[in-house]
Amino acid sequence: MEDQNTKLRRLLSADKWTGEERQWLQQYLGITDSKDFTELMLQRFNEKLRQFENDDDDETGMLTNIHKRIGVRTKGAKVVNLRLSSIAAASVIGLVMIGSLYWLKNNSNKRATIAIVKNEKNNPNKEIAPGTNKAILTLADGSTISLDDALNGNLAQQGNTKIIKFNGKLAYHPSESLANKTVFNKIATPRGGQYQVTLPDGSEVWLNASSSIRFPTTFTGSQRVIELTGEAYFEVAKNAVMPFIVKMPQANVEVLGTHFNIMSYNEESVLKTTLLEGSVKFITGNSSNLLKPGQQSQLAAGGKVKIESGIDVDEVIAWKNGIFHFEHSDIGTVMRQLSRWYDVEVDYSNTPVNELFHADISRKNSLSKVLKALELTGKVHFQLEGKKIIVRP
Repeated sequence: MEDQNTKLRRLLSADKWTGEERQWLQQYLGITDSKDFTELMLQRFNEKLRQFENDDDDETGMLTNIHKRIGVRTKGAKVVNLRLSSIAAASVIGLVMIGSLYWLKNNSNKRATIAIVKNEKNNPNKEIAPGTNKAILTLADGSTISLDDALNGNLAQQGNTKIIKFNGKLAYHPSESLANKTVFNKIATPRGGQYQVTLPDGSEVWLNASSSIRFPTTFTGSQRVIELTGEAYFEVAKNAVMPFIVKMPQANVEVLGTHFNIMSYNEESVLKTTLLEGSVKFITGNSSNLLKPGQQSQLAAGGKVKIESGIDVDEVIAWKNGIFHFEHSDIGTVMRQLSRWYDVEVDYSNTPVNELFHADISRKNSLSKVLKALELTGKVHFQLEGKKIIVRP
């Protein structure tokens, strides 16, 4: 039986991987030392470069082989396939640079590689870091607390509920006595921020960038009602006699206890509710749809609801797990996600970029590394001016 190191070497030498091999490699990357992996990757890549030097392939064949080594499709519909793990993403980009520099010596007229190298050497802009755990808490009296600046411990008392911060997470702890009146708090993440909160009933909520929830500091009565903007993932505490309701301007989602994701950004054309576990009722106007695990409701701007089955739920919540997941995504979808996470403007007016992107890229990468990865299509290029991305074909 192969040991782990032998299997890794075999996979890095292969032209393609099976689904089982991809799964093994992802698991291996989660436990292996990044330095060891980088050294092995560099060794394998340099071996390929030496092979290129002895081959008679033309420059197009060389670039194709380089792209194959990191999983980029270069034929057909121009779909980018960049499987960059959170551990290996930076090292893979570096390997692309090595191959690109060699290729440039003999092919100075190729735009894709020139764009990557030029941005690395001549870009005077300050590096733009990825988003972090940050949010603003608005208390019942209108006062605000910056959660990224606040120290761990008790932050405030709201009615009979204590608000506690611990290691980048907020939790509400109500006492057993009932509050005299219902008061509301709001947690809002900025662009370039995310945050996790435990609600008074024990439900867990993960907020994506540019999102907010408004909720009572103690749930009373017959329902647990919160209001959402943007995107959030929920793990709702079970309570058969007090349904949990998420309100949005376009629709409501009602549950008893379940795991689900809602994406309801105003700038997106479709509101998506995806069920991972349990059941939810998606309600809009006079209609309602009961979702089963693996199903997704899609509410378009015109009010039409579509139910899709067989959804890969791991892909839907990739953002929560620190991954940009693009599945045949157009340039607009890709750039809106980057804009929210890195807090930048995007200009792709008059830019006919028709390629579809298929990629997993760590959200821990700096913006420049993500842009370099996307440039590997050879059909899209980026110019970064301060905090503005200009997209060019």
